[in-house]
Amino acid sequence: MTVETPDPNLQLRTATDADAELILSFIKALAEYEKLSHEVVADVETLRKTLFGERQVAEVIIAEYDQKPAGFALFFHNYSTFLGKPGIFLEDLFVQPEYRGKGIGKQLLVQLAKIAVERDCGRVEWHVLDWNEPAIKFYRNLGAQSLDDWTTFRVTGEVMEKLAGM
Repeated sequence: MTVETPDPNLQLRTATDADAELILSFIKALAEYEKLSHEVVADVETLRKTLFGERQVAEVIIAEYDQKPAGFALFFHNYSTFLGKPGIFLEDLFVQPEYRGKGIGKQLLVQLAKIAVERDCGRVEWHVLDWNEPAIKFYRNLGAQSLDDWTTFRVTGEVMEKLAGM
């Protein structure tokens, strides 16, 4: 799928297996911006397996500006028991610094909203780091609401294995 946008220089397209290296580079650039580079353990092979293999667990939209990779959105489905409908969770949204201010992030979110409507989803959600004021302002300007009364919990690694009884 390739999507034209109001900006003739900007195209959005569905990522393919050939984009695994590019996706990893975007992930690493995002992690660097978020000061979380030390947490990235993903590699090209793992991305190919999980994004394009037999059991695809997420999808990616690539933004190209003047036919050059400019950003991406990685998302997957979740489910709202309260709505009785699927939702979309935006795991990562990233635009390369040199392409910011061109409406690329907004167009990625517009496309994600279109996908959610087409798939009869009840909502689109994502997380943002509490110190990332530019992103928070951007999302609020789009009409997004923060869920300040929710706290995210996580188990990983040894704690997850212990919980699983392993």
